[in-house]
Amino acid sequence: MWSLLVALVLLTLSQSEVGVDGSLKVLGLFPHPGISHFHFFHPIMEGLAEAGHEVSVVSHFPNKNPVARYKDFPLSGVDKLTNSVDLKFFEKRPFYGHFIEFFLLHEWGKQACNSTLRSDALHQVMKRRPGYYDVIIVEQFNTDCMMGVAHQLQAPVIALSSCVMMPWHYERMGAPLIPSHVPALFMAQSQNMDFGGRLANWFSTHALNWMYKLLSVPTADALVQYKFGHDVPSVGELAKNTSLFFVNQHYSLSGPKPLPPNVIELGGIHIQKSKPLPADLQRILDSAEEGVILISWGSMIRANSLSDAKRDGIVRAVARLKQQVIWKWENETLPNKPANMHIMNWLPQRDILCHPNVKVFMSHGGLMGSSEAAYCGVPVVATPMYGDQFVNTAAMVQRGMGIILHFEDIGENTVMRSLKRALEKKYYEAAKAVSHAYNHRPQQALQTALWWVEHVAHTNGAPLLKSSAVEMSRFVYYSLDVYAFLLAVIAIIIGSWVWLIRRICGSKAAKKTKQD
Repeated sequence: MWSLLVALVLLTLSQSEVGVDGSLKVLGLFPHPGISHFHFFHPIMEGLAEAGHEVSVVSHFPNKNPVARYKDFPLSGVDKLTNSVDLKFFEKRPFYGHFIEFFLLHEWGKQACNSTLRSDALHQVMKRRPGYYDVIIVEQFNTDCMMGVAHQLQAPVIALSSCVMMPWHYERMGAPLIPSHVPALFMAQSQNMDFGGRLANWFSTHALNWMYKLLSVPTADALVQYKFGHDVPSVGELAKNTSLFFVNQHYSLSGPKPLPPNVIELGGIHIQKSKPLPADLQRILDSAEEGVILISWGSMIRANSLSDAKRDGIVRAVARLKQQVIWKWENETLPNKPANMHIMNWLPQRDILCHPNVKVFMSHGGLMGSSEAAYCGVPVVATPMYGDQFVNTAAMVQRGMGIILHFEDIGENTVMRSLKRALEKKYYEAAKAVSHAYNHRPQQALQTALWWVEHVAHTNGAPLLKSSAVEMSRFVYYSLDVYAFLLAVIAIIIGSWVWLIRRICGSKAAKKTKQD
C-alpha cells in the first residue's frame, strides 16, 4: 500500500509544471535569422540553463559552447542576415522609406514563419505533449507565427523584443500607444517632437499598426492554420495571451515611457564581463596620447561597400585628426590609409568602448552598439541607415550624448565637424550621466529576467499582471466613446438653444408683422 502511494506521489511530481528539483522546462522559439536579435535572447536562455533549468532553443544560431541543460534545435533553409547589407542601398532613400522597410519585414516574417513551421527542429519540439513546457519564450518582431506553436503546446508565453517596442506591441500588453510622446521605431524622432514631428509620428504609428493587423496577422494565420488546422484562433488574438514582455530598452537611453508592470526593460542584458583585448589592440589603445575614435557599423553593414567618395571623405578627415582611429573594415587593404588609422575586419566592440582612452564612437545607431556606448559612457556620432537606428540616434541626440551625421552628408568636412563636436566636454559629461543611470539599477538585467521567468512559471502565466485593457477596443481604451457622448450632449444642448432662440425670435418677428 505504501509503495503504491509513493509511486503515485512520484508520478504526480513528474507530471507537475515544475520538476522535483525546482527546475523548469523552458522552450525558446526564435525564427528570425538576424544575429543581432539573438544577441539579446541568448544571455537569457543561457542564464536559465546555468540556473539549473532545462532549456530547449529553436534558432538559426546553435550555441558554440553549450552549457549543461541547454539544448539546440537548429533551423536551416533561410539565409542568415549577417553581413548582408550593402551601403549602396542607402544612397537614395525616399521619404516613405519606413513603409518600404515594413514590407521588407513582412516578407522576412512570412519566410521565417513558413520555414520554421516546416522545419525538423520544430517537428522535434512538437513531439512533446501539451503542457510539457513550463514557459515558452518567443521573439515578437515581424510575425506572431510562434504564438500558434505556443497555443498547441499550452504553456505561458513570454515575449522578447530586441529593439524598442513596435507600434503593434502596445495593445496586446494593455499599454497606451501615445504618438505625441513615444516615437515609432521607424521614425527619426526623440520624445521631444515639434508639431510636424508629432503629426508624422501619429500617422506612421497608426498606419504601421493597421498594416500589421491587415497584412502580417492574416499571413501568419494562413500558415499556422495550414499547419495545425483551421480551428486554431488568430495569432492576433493569441498574442493577447502574452504573459510578459521583455524589451531591449532602458529609460536612461530610450527615454521614460508609460509601461504596465508586464513590460520589463532589460536593456544591456547582452553586455558581458570584459575580456582581455588582443595584444595589438591593447597597444594601440594604451599608447594613444590624444585618445581613440572607434568606427563600427555593426555586424550586418559592410563598410567596404561605401562609395569611393564617402570612403575617401572619411579617410581624409581621419588624416586631419590627432586621435588614433580604429575602423571595422572588411577588406585587408584601404586606399590612402593614413598612419593614425587601423583597420580590422572584426572588433571586440564592448571591450574597446570601455577602454578609458576611447573618446568617440562613430556608429550606425544600432541598439546593441548604442547600449554599449551608454554602458561605457562614450559620445556617439551616429549615421542611421534603417530600422530602429533612427529612433536610437534621436534618443542619443536628445540625451546630449549623440550627434547625427546623415549618410547622404558623409564627406571630409562633415565627418571632421561631427567628430570635433563629439570631442567637446559637454558630450562627454552627458554620456557619463547616461552611463551612471544605465549601470546603477536595483538588480542586474539578467537576474531580473530570471526572476520573472520563474514567476511566470510558478503562477501559471502571472494572470494578475494581465490588464483588462487588453480586451478593450482602442475606441473604449482612450475613452473616445465618452468624448463622443459628451460632444453629442453638447451638440444637443447647443442645438436646443439655437432652436429655442429661433422660435423666440420668430415669434417676435411674427407679432411685429401683425402689428404693422
